[in-house]
Amino acid sequence: MAGIAPQPGIMDIALYVSGESAIAGRSDVLKLSSNENPYGCSDKARAAYLAAAPELHRYPNTDHAPLRRAIGEIHGLDADRIVCGVGSDEVLQFVAQAYAGPGDEVITTTHGFSMYPILARAVGAVAVVAPEAERRIDVDAILSAVTERTRIVFLANPANPTGTMVPEAELDRLAEGLKGQALLVHDGAYAEFVEGFDGGAGLVEAHENVVMTRTFSKIHGLGGLRIGWGYARREVIDVLNRLRQPFNLSQGQMAAAEAAVRDVAFTRFCRDENARWRAWLSDALRQMGIGCDQSHANFVLARFADADEAGAADAALRAEGIIVRRVAGYGLPEALRITVGDEAACRRIAGVLAGFKGTR
Repeated sequence: MAGIAPQPGIMDIALYVSGESAIAGRSDVLKLSSNENPYGCSDKARAAYLAAAPELHRYPNTDHAPLRRAIGEIHGLDADRIVCGVGSDEVLQFVAQAYAGPGDEVITTTHGFSMYPILARAVGAVAVVAPEAERRIDVDAILSAVTERTRIVFLANPANPTGTMVPEAELDRLAEGLKGQALLVHDGAYAEFVEGFDGGAGLVEAHENVVMTRTFSKIHGLGGLRIGWGYARREVIDVLNRLRQPFNLSQGQMAAAEAAVRDVAFTRFCRDENARWRAWLSDALRQMGIGCDQSHANFVLARFADADEAGAADAALRAEGIIVRRVAGYGLPEALRITVGDEAACRRIAGVLAGFKGTR
């Protein structure tokens, strides 16, 4: 349209591509491409969602108070410093909208989550990519990339798609190095899969420039409802809430999420089962000669000799009805990201790859 154009940066965005979920002609598809919980969601969360159905004609509450209170109680956080969003992606979007704009820079890393540069470009900022070291976030590389225009650093910990983690001491050093200049956004989408990890809450308490985000899509198995949250200093949360639409979460979403976070027994079961089969699958891959870093999430990154072998392995899996995630777009053309499923799923994928590698 003559004279009407989108804001700078928007047309530079490559559209996000989600994991595939179907293979033509197959009814027994095993989807291991989107890091979904193989055990579904808590029965209590499902019941709470259904119980909300009679009130679908009512507007939901605007402050998310019961959900924030539940999150605060379970995680030991100040509920007044929690903001809820349509997935943690919306909270990340609020941060970008509030703290970056044209002429600013937003730092991510070589294999960082693909939404981070999208969020930067959406607000007209420049996405700066700091190199990683052997698929691990390098704090010194990030600090070296900081300029007077840096406003936000996005990192996921555990990281997606590598599954690797940054030690807490390094996170402290990074937050300190950014103080007075930029926000450090600690994306903890996979934090619950790490036994004893607070997901960045301690980092928030220690540093005024840290925002922690979390999601109900992964360990809580509510990806279909899109619910996430963030935690930061009160003044930051106040800013983010000014961008949040008042009815961004439905009553059904909030009811399911509250029940899910309170069902700590189910969360523990999912974490324990994931840890068990993640270790089993990682060992199986290494025994076949497939590279596999230690993962702290609910997926493993299988590394092959090169992009051609990764493509052939993907084709072999698809021929057997198994969908995994190609990650060439993350700078890893030689790798496949494989969600850790239940026992049957892990044994099935290991069997196919063993046949592919000729190690049966």
